[in-house]
Amino acid sequence: VQLVESGGGLVQPGGSLRPSCSASGFTFSNYYMGWYRQAPGKQRELAARISSSGTTYYSDSVKGRLTISRDNAKNTVYLQMNSLKPEDTAVYYCNAAYSIKQVGYWGKGTLVTVSS
Repeated sequence: VQLVESGGGLVQPGGSLRPSCSASGFTFSNYYMGWYRQAPGKQRELAARISSSGTTYYSDSVKGRLTISRDNAKNTVYLQMNSLKPEDTAVYYCNAAYSIKQVGYWGKGTLVTVSS
């Protein structure tokens, strides 16, 4: 199993980014895909998740600003990030799990820095 994130970077407050996660080694379309984030000195937290059928979940802190989507033909999950705030600064990790009760598989993360 391999999850490879890309698309992080430095952006000004109010800006946008679109990280992506390319998956291989498992049946992507059958898995929940999630984006977790870990800010400096804080625990890793779930930001957004999408089910195999396309049902989405967002944490309150990102709702309305971040949008998760998936392309099963490309085995890729995306995170459209708009109206970014300095408190969104974190390493964003891609996660794949067969059910929401499983820990699943992790990527190595991509750093998003929101700063002027």
